[in-house]
Amino acid sequence: MTQPIIDGPALAARLAAGPLLLVDARFDLADPARGAAEHAQARLPGAVHADLDRDLSDHSRPGLGRHPLPTAEAFSAVLARWGWRPGLPVVAYDDAGGALAAARLWWLLRTAGITDAAVLDGGFGAWRAAGLPLESGEVAAAPAGEVALRFDAQATIGYAELQAALATGSVVLLDARAAPRYRGEVEPIDPVAGHVPGARNRPFSDNLDAAGRFKPPAVLAAEFTALTEARPPAEVVHMCGSGVTACHNLLAMAHAGLPGSRLFAPSWSGWVGDRSRPVATGA
Repeated sequence: MTQPIIDGPALAARLAAGPLLLVDARFDLADPARGAAEHAQARLPGAVHADLDRDLSDHSRPGLGRHPLPTAEAFSAVLARWGWRPGLPVVAYDDAGGALAAARLWWLLRTAGITDAAVLDGGFGAWRAAGLPLESGEVAAAPAGEVALRFDAQATIGYAELQAALATGSVVLLDARAAPRYRGEVEPIDPVAGHVPGARNRPFSDNLDAAGRFKPPAVLAAEFTALTEARPPAEVVHMCGSGVTACHNLLAMAHAGLPGSRLFAPSWSGWVGDRSRPVATGA
């Protein structure tokens, strides 16, 4: 695999060609146990399950938003438990267009230097609709080996650096939340409504077509280029509510041939954790 998005038939062919780690990242924010239950009921053959809270976040790290990033050591241990080894390709899927939480896993893998990673276009629904094989019951992961990865420190941006960069205009900040949340009209999760002053809204759902598949790369490239005023990806930062759906915009930019933008991982939930930080509302 050389592209960050793979469709069902291509994945089926790839599975037939040799070893591959499949990861079922389905997750429901309102019902955190649902993803694991659905994984047990029906999943792609051999897929292990990734829990957003347990495997792709570290809630022991305060002040970093609702879904703090795991440490490199913790993520390495998760990959070892799944049976990943260097050189083994990884494909993640969910049932939310990649936003919960396949894109998060893809981004963690890429940030850890694992470039042979992709997200299944259309996710579980597209695979099932195509009549491709499913299985249920327990899945036996391959024997765990030793995994020791490091994250690229340049892939993220912290509070102070982001505030300084926004003040000087050296970055464009894209907020992946739905427009009503961005404008501060509703806030179903976090204690304060609104957005970071200067942030521009790019709902992650805008990356998908009416069928829930990613738009063509050329279309995505044109949309992101217009929104960022043709800034290079290194000057683009992504956020959302807790650093999860923001990864969908990172994935979409990579799919569009615009890799290299950064994640403000604490996102809105982290930003409003300090009430002295400014808040904007409206368009």
